[in-house]
Amino acid sequence: MEPDYTSLDPTERTNKFLAIFSVMLGVLSFCAALIPICGGVIGLLGIVFGYFGMKSEHRKIALIGIVASMLGLLTSLNYMILTSLNR
Repeated sequence: MEPDYTSLDPTERTNKFLAIFSVMLGVLSFCAALIPICGGVIGLLGIVFGYFGMKSEHRKIALIGIVASMLGLLTSLNYMILTSLNR
């Protein structure tokens, strides 16, 4: 049975969307870490969206998004440092 998303209040729907979007950005930031600026910006956005997503009932999803975004951000920073040392 499909849940009826129209029965959720608009704030809860928005916060749920932000939590899920945070996870997607976290995975994308980890993949984009080879381009340090892109991976860093996407990681920061994922952390911010995850923070706002923590206000929903789906806190675990938002927390996963924050952790994934932090991993992507740290990977991006490490890659940036390693490439600048090799020059």
